[in-house]
Amino acid sequence: MSSTKNVSQSCHVRIAAENCCSQQQQVEADDAPTLTSTATTTLSISESKELTGLTHECGVFGAIACGDWPTQIDIAHVICLGLVALQHRGQESAGIVTSEGKSSKNFNVHKGMGMISTLFNDDSIKKLRGNLGIGHTRYSTAGGSESVNCQPFVVHTAHGTMALAHNGELVNNESLRREVLGRGVGLSTHSDSELIAQSLCCAPEGVSEHNGPNWPARIRHFMTLAPLSYSLVIMLKDKIYGVRDTYGNRPLCIGKIVPINSGHTSNSTETPADGWVVSSESCGFLSIGARYEREVEPGEIVELTRNGYRTVDIVERPDFKRMAFCIFEYVYFARGDSIFEGQMVYSVRLECGRQLWREAPVEADIVSSVPESGTAAAHGYARESNLEFAEVLCRNRYVGRTFIQPSTRLRQLGVAKKFGALSENVTGKRLVLIDDSIVRGNTIGPIIKLLRDAGAREVHIRIASPPLQYACYMGINIPTREELIANQMNAQQLARHVGADSLAYLSVAGLVQTVQRKHIASTKPTGHCTACLTGEYPGGLPDELSW
Repeated sequence: MSSTKNVSQSCHVRIAAENCCSQQQQVEADDAPTLTSTATTTLSISESKELTGLTHECGVFGAIACGDWPTQIDIAHVICLGLVALQHRGQESAGIVTSEGKSSKNFNVHKGMGMISTLFNDDSIKKLRGNLGIGHTRYSTAGGSESVNCQPFVVHTAHGTMALAHNGELVNNESLRREVLGRGVGLSTHSDSELIAQSLCCAPEGVSEHNGPNWPARIRHFMTLAPLSYSLVIMLKDKIYGVRDTYGNRPLCIGKIVPINSGHTSNSTETPADGWVVSSESCGFLSIGARYEREVEPGEIVELTRNGYRTVDIVERPDFKRMAFCIFEYVYFARGDSIFEGQMVYSVRLECGRQLWREAPVEADIVSSVPESGTAAAHGYARESNLEFAEVLCRNRYVGRTFIQPSTRLRQLGVAKKFGALSENVTGKRLVLIDDSIVRGNTIGPIIKLLRDAGAREVHIRIASPPLQYACYMGINIPTREELIANQMNAQQLARHVGADSLAYLSVAGLVQTVQRKHIASTKPTGHCTACLTGEYPGGLPDELSW
């Protein structure tokens, strides 16, 4: 474990040139920000991986108060709670930037390495005064695990300060980097987010800005240069833009902050708005007193102000290209209570379990799951098969994550320490164990051994997703093809390797059918990225791109 510095800044910024530095902030000498060094216990980059070997993306969140400013809503607190709800998307670093809406020179910033709970306390929240703000929780894909890459990025332009937070990964970042550097702009990090921010600092050719910067036109221009993959929240002095790439690859949705006594209503338009939020997922909305409004559509630029939100532009995909929402959001990344495409993630995972039984039935006594990743699918499998669901693994929450061990052997021992077996539910039983995915395949074997040692007569493994076979270039840190166990063994070989009586995956067709089942009667365009399963990338491989 290491001690790192958290930066808490109230930046009174000298307006810099249009293409100016990002995190190396220029400040008036008499208003220089104070850098406070606080010892915190943080996770290293290797420690932020899940048991399966996949790593999450990032989470973005923005909030703005309606009505008179200064607002009675504690915007910083709302954003902090919103980020807590998105913590599963990244545990490496986090940050919040707020604005009081009065001065384009003054943003309040607090960010650093570590979890939300270690970075933010009452004192840091009080310093984040504002009527609007954005936040970010990060796991690095492009750019390393260093404090300089913490988001949101703050850029000081000739038109004032801009803050930006980004979820995803630019597929054509190399060509975009060359374009930005070719303008004579220096970049201080390898982060895509700084690259995006600097791309927005230049007015596109042919756009008139006599009355000030045309931010929607700048955002549109960037979107034509980089079709995927990103969801963005961009904050200016008194407004926030929510942006989703034209393929809809990364999620983004809008919520309405309602009065505390509003209760539940099926018609949110009848309820007045105290504020608006934009978030990678809707899972945290209820905890902050917000109600899910809708998704940001692919290619849509949404502007949030104190008066509400509106669509300011929609950038279209080429006609021959389909929407490509990441299907692994349903399988693995999103929290179960989030809503995508009009359906709750938990319900989709439940239906995946039902479909898995239809494709890969087996005679057994009970169905169970690797907690908690496979639990929803296990319930679906049990309901469709009329088998009993029973817990068989008990998680020890006070054991370190398995990925911190330096060798496969120690990592496998770590799995045994992380779980205990409920022997009374296991002894003499034929067991179906459901998990959401298998990546490297080096953690399921020790779990099977644990269950056999506890008395299980048979252990059948069922995976509620297809085999992972390809890398992702759009914001998911999937191991190399050589590390993916599905490229080394088929299901029968893997069953023998891990000591299972049988092993089966959900098919790609079965997964797509399950995810799209609610869209069959809908005229709304839909489409999902299955690149990590099929190798069919929505924009081609990075070195084939010509955007």
